[in-house]
This record gives sequence, structure tokens and C-alpha cells, in this order.
Amino acid sequence: MKMRKLIFTLSLMLFAGLLFAQEEPINVLVLGAHPDDCDGDAGGTAILFAQMGHHVKFVSMTNGDAGHYAMGGGELAKIRIAEAQEAGKRFGVTYAVLDNHDGELMPTLENRLKVIREIRAWNADIVIGPRPNDYHPDHRYTAILMQDAAYLVIVPNIAPDVPPLEKNPLFLYAEDRFQKPNPFEPDIAVDIDKVFGQKIYAMAAHESQFFDWLPWTAGKLDEVPADEKSRLESMAARRANTPEGAVRECLRKWYGEAAEKVQHAEAFEICEYGKQPDEQEILRLFPMLKQ
Repeated sequence: MKMRKLIFTLSLMLFAGLLFAQEEPINVLVLGAHPDDCDGDAGGTAILFAQMGHHVKFVSMTNGDAGHYAMGGGELAKIRIAEAQEAGKRFGVTYAVLDNHDGELMPTLENRLKVIREIRAWNADIVIGPRPNDYHPDHRYTAILMQDAAYLVIVPNIAPDVPPLEKNPLFLYAEDRFQKPNPFEPDIAVDIDKVFGQKIYAMAAHESQFFDWLPWTAGKLDEVPADEKSRLESMAARRANTPEGAVRECLRKWYGEAAEKVQHAEAFEICEYGKQPDEQEILRLFPMLKQ
């Protein structure tokens, strides 16, 4: 009888331990070159993580002080930072903007150490950023900085003022359209249909970009709707991108037959420089794939 009670007690303790381990929050860090880059790359996935009680931080490597046709410098940087903070509230994430000039980001040792410190301070399990082949040098160098940090985050003598991580995080590239020298190859695809509207609303906090600067660069500034409802509808239409090809196939891997109904997704490619997870580990790190 005593042995049965002991076995029962140990079983409960083991179950409780497993349950506690499963409930440990996942820490996600998203790197972008400019305020608003993280939002488009992983905003829907970030919302899903936040809704499940996990921790997400967006980090913009520059302050966006060059991306406008009528203003720049400190005046623009203040606006971009304020917009990023509002976007963070709408996404349910922490949003940091580093003090590097827009259009002047370089993969220096100083910036590498900044990235290493950000990853360590957040105790990141997952780090998401752009791929290194991109039209914008800030995007390319953000990717290089992420790659350069991938191993060094566990090295104690690098940036010793911040404790090193015990294990290398999972580093992921966000989806892009560039084909050369090699196209994007998705390993993980997340259904964001349920939160697509919230993603659009959160991105719209970057008013100076989506309703001013980007329309101006496209010669369509006079086509921007005046009222918020029309602006959100217009932005949603522009951002609608029905998954096709490799992304649709990746959705099938993780969602089965339900993948055929997905209209909006965010896809990610595993970087070879960080953790190389098996399917079970991916499901642990992306619990929304189980739903």
C-alpha cells in the first residue's frame, strides 16, 4: 500500500514537472532594420505568441531618421520611435529602437555587440530577422549582424557584461521575394488568419511610413484614403498575399488538411548558424502549430 502511494505521488510530481516545463514562456526576439520591418515580417506570429502568454520583443536596428520626403534627422526619429511604441502596444510586444542612423547601418563590432546584448538580455529562445540578400543595405547588414551573433551569444568572453546564454537560440529568416543567389526556403509556416486584422491595425501605427513615405516613393501619395477605416482596408488589400508554392506546402506539413483554407501566413527559414531543431522541438517552440 505504501509503495502504491509512493508511486502515485512520484507520478503526480513527474506530471506536474512536465506541465510546468510546458508552461515556461517562450522568448522571441525579432530584428528589423527600421521601425515597421519587424511588424511585416513576423507581426502575426508575434500576436499569436503574445496571446498565448509568451514574450516577444521587436528591435529596430536604426531609428528611421532618413525615410521621408519632407523631414528627417531628430524630428523624424522622434516620430518613428513614437509610432513604434504605439505599434508595440497594438501587437502586445515590447518595441525597442536603437540609435543608429537610417541608411547608414554597418556590420561593425559595436553593432554586433549590441545585437548580442539584446539577444542575451531577452534570454531569447527564437531570433527572427531578414535574409542577407535584399535590396536595402540596412536589411542586408541586419541579417549579417544576426548571423554574426548566432554563435557568439553563448561565448562568455564576448560582451562579458551580459551573462551568456546557456544554449544557442533558434535563428530564423523571415520570408522575402528575392530569388538570387538563392530563393527563400520555408521550414515553418504559421497560419495568421485569425490575427491578420490586428496585424494590419498594429502596422498602421507607423503612419509616417504606410500613409506618407511609401505612397510617395510609389508616386501614389494622392491616393491615400483620409479616414482610418478606408486606410486599414487599403492596407489590408495591399498586404494580402495568399500562400502559394513552397509556403503552401509548408503549411500542409504543419496544419494538414486545414492548410488549404489558410489565406494569410508568415513563413520562416531556419538559419544554419543556430539551433537545428527536430520536428518535436519546432512544435514546442511554436505551440500555435498544435492548434
